[in-house]
Amino acid sequence: MITTRFTQEFGVPHPLVCGGMTGVGTAELVAPVAESGALGFLTALSQPTPEALAAEITRTRSMTDKPFGVNLTILPTRNPVPYDEYRAAIVESGIKIVETAGSSPAPHLPDFKAAGIKVIHKATSVRHALSAERKGVDAISIDGFECAGHPGEDDVPGLILIPAAAKVLTVPIVASGGFATGGGLVAALALGADAINMGTRFMATDEAPVHPRVKEQLVANDERDTVIVFREFRNTARVARNTISEQIRELGARPDATFADVAELASGARGREQVLEKGNLDDGLWWAGQSQGLIDEIAPVRDVVDTILAEAEQMMSKILPGYLE
Repeated sequence: MITTRFTQEFGVPHPLVCGGMTGVGTAELVAPVAESGALGFLTALSQPTPEALAAEITRTRSMTDKPFGVNLTILPTRNPVPYDEYRAAIVESGIKIVETAGSSPAPHLPDFKAAGIKVIHKATSVRHALSAERKGVDAISIDGFECAGHPGEDDVPGLILIPAAAKVLTVPIVASGGFATGGGLVAALALGADAINMGTRFMATDEAPVHPRVKEQLVANDERDTVIVFREFRNTARVARNTISEQIRELGARPDATFADVAELASGARGREQVLEKGNLDDGLWWAGQSQGLIDEIAPVRDVVDTILAEAEQMMSKILPGYLE
């Protein structure tokens, strides 16, 4: 058993997190993650309404009595999101752990704190992490450049970002971006983190609610099979390499490019329907991190968690005595 500040303060057995993933963070995945002893997050905005989120929380509780949380990502959208109503659904459902991402969590913290909810905020730089800590979050998930999704604009990889954050933060740190193995967990702990967050690895599990062809592609891909898009719009994102992402990159490279030029190709609804649900891998944008180069098989969630922990414990018992002699 690996015990850290994170496991102690968040009441979970293992220092492993499955962060919120659009279209993927539903009860089918989050419940087995919780059952395995890791901490999983439902993705609030994967649900079309706050009422649907409350129902999804109830459905997850029917599948597990272990702790799980809800991710609330705060980003500009084409259609206004009723964030206050989603927040109310989280509070009224009795959730005790929330993962925030995107914009500042400050507007939501008073209600979350009043309800006794612990907040983990995702940050892509030390300065943003410090800002969130000052605002009162309970932990920071620090995202290195290797991660799927939005790694920020600084291009700092985890090997630098994690210890830089650990040097100045006082709250527990969850290392995110590039993690899929027991060796990664050991490395993150050595760099000063208290847990690791995995998204891409949990997508390649039996329970992940995505098409089998997506899972098979994650195993087939290597660490080079991602593409950076939206940089010219200052909304940098790492996605899987496919026909759509290459088109978006080419269109974005034009001197007069605007987001309107790629909006239809980049549609989240299109990616969820065509790729995640139907398995048409080249018909939409979908998220994947460089950690796909470390994924060798599709396996049940519990096997993934148990394997990572066993690898980490074996590695720690092998390495540490040699350094202590």
